[in-house]
Amino acid sequence: MGRITEDLVRRNAEHNDCVIFSLEELSLHQQEIERLEHIDRWCRDLKILYLQNNLIGKIENVGKLKKLEYLNLALNNVEKIENLEGCEELTKLDLTVNFIGELSSVKTLRGNVHLRELFLMGNPCADFEGYRPFVVAALPQLQCLDGKEIERSERIQALQNLPAVEQRIREQERAHCLKRAREKQEAQRKLREELENKEKENRPGFEGHWDPGSGATLPPSAESKDHPQAPDIQGGERNHRKPEDGEDDLEFWNKPSLFTPESRLETLRHMEKQRRDQEKLSEKKKKVKPPRTLITEDGRALNVNEPKLDFSLKDDENRHQIILDLAVYRYMDTSLIHVDVQPTYVRVMVKGKPFQLALPAEVRPDSSSARRSQTTGHLVICMPKAGEVITGGRGTHTSVRSTMDSSREQPDKRAASCGPGDSWEGEAAFRPSKADVIITDGSECLLRSKPTEKLEVDPSKHSFPDVANIVQGARHTPRRVRPAPGVMPSEEDPDFEDNPEVPPLI
Repeated sequence: MGRITEDLVRRNAEHNDCVIFSLEELSLHQQEIERLEHIDRWCRDLKILYLQNNLIGKIENVGKLKKLEYLNLALNNVEKIENLEGCEELTKLDLTVNFIGELSSVKTLRGNVHLRELFLMGNPCADFEGYRPFVVAALPQLQCLDGKEIERSERIQALQNLPAVEQRIREQERAHCLKRAREKQEAQRKLREELENKEKENRPGFEGHWDPGSGATLPPSAESKDHPQAPDIQGGERNHRKPEDGEDDLEFWNKPSLFTPESRLETLRHMEKQRRDQEKLSEKKKKVKPPRTLITEDGRALNVNEPKLDFSLKDDENRHQIILDLAVYRYMDTSLIHVDVQPTYVRVMVKGKPFQLALPAEVRPDSSSARRSQTTGHLVICMPKAGEVITGGRGTHTSVRSTMDSSREQPDKRAASCGPGDSWEGEAAFRPSKADVIITDGSECLLRSKPTEKLEVDPSKHSFPDVANIVQGARHTPRRVRPAPGVMPSEEDPDFEDNPEVPPLI
C-alpha cells in the first residue's frame, strides 16, 4: 500500500521546481494512500489538495494548513467528518462517495466560516430521511450542497423543522452504526479464516506428512513415501494447481460483497497480489528467453530487425559503395545507437536491440562512415566496396581469353581487359555500355570507351585546349585485327595502292 513520502511529494511538485515548503497546490490522487500524514509539516502554504481515489479512512493531520481553501477527499474510506477546524480558509470540501454515516458530524464544520460548497453525495448519510434540511440548518454559512444552491426559503424552512428532523437523523445514525458493527465483525472473521488457511498451507504436515493423532487415514503421498516416483507425483500435483489460480481469481470476482471500507481494502490487496504474481511470472519468462541468434554456427550473418525500423539499402554503382538508410527515431539520443560494420554485414544496436543486415557485396569497414540527419533523425551508413567484379553485357563473346602483354601492364583509366566468364575488371571497374567498342580477334579483346562529345556554342572563344579528345594511342596501341578474306582488297586490283600509314579495314 502507498504512503505519503517526501519523494512522492517532490515528484508531484514539478510545477514548483520540486520545492515543497512553498508549495500551494498538490495532487496525490490514485496513489493507494491509506493514511493522511506529514503534509501539515512539509507544505504549510498549501491552498489546494487533491487526495481523491485513495484508501484514506480518517481525516487527520491537516489542522495546521491555515491557508487551505479546497480539499478533495472523494472516493476514499472516510466514515466521519472531523479534524478540519484548523483549516480557517477552507472554502470547498468534496467528500463524494465515502462511507460517512454519522451525519451529525457535519456540525464540526461550523467553525469553518468561509465554507461555501460541500459535497456528500454517494455516502450512506445522503440516503437518510431529512438529510438535506439537516445539513442546511446545521451549516448556516453554506451556499451550495451537492452542487445545488441553497435558497433562503429552504434555509428558513429547514431551521423551523430542525428539532424533528434531527431526531429522525439520530435514529437512522444508530441503525447505521449497528449495521457497521456487524460488517466489521464479519470482515474480521473472514480475515481470521484466511490467516488460518494460510497457516495450514504453510505447515509441514500439510505437505503430505501424516498426523497420527488426527484419526485420519494415511494420505496416499505417505504410503508411496519409499517409492522413487513420489516426487514426480507431487510435482505433477503442483503443476495441476496452476490453473486453480485462475479459478480462484474468477471465484473472487464473482463472489458477492458489500460496499464497505473493508471490501475496498480486500479488493485492492487482491489486485496487488495479482500484480506481484504477474511481475514474478514475467521475470521468469525474461530469464528463460534465449538470446537472439545473430551469427549462425557456419559463420553466416542473419537478417534481424528487432527494433522494427524502416530501412532502405542502395547499391551506388557510380561511387562503388553500399548505402544503408535506417529510420531511427527522430528524438532518440545518439549515445543509444552503436554501429558495427563488418565486411559481409552491418549491425546497429538501437537501445540494446539489434538491427543486422547481410550485405550483397564485400565492403571495407575501415573506410565506412555513419552520419545522422538533424532533420529526420535517420542514420545513413556509407560502406565502400572492397572489390568490384561485374559481368559483361549480353552481346559479349563468351569464349574470349585474357592475354595481357607487357605494354598493357600499366593501368589505363579508359581500357580494361576481358577474361573468361564475361567478367570485366580494371583500375575502375565498370559495365560495358552502348558507347564502348569491343575489338577482338579470338585470342584477346580490348575495351575502349568512346570520349564524351560536348556541344559548345562558340568553341573559338575558349583559350584552353579541348582535352576530351586527346587519346594516347602511341603508348597503348591496340593489336590490329585481321580482316576477313572477302573484305580485304586484292593486290591484283589495278587501283590498289598500299599505304602503310592507313590501318586495315575491319
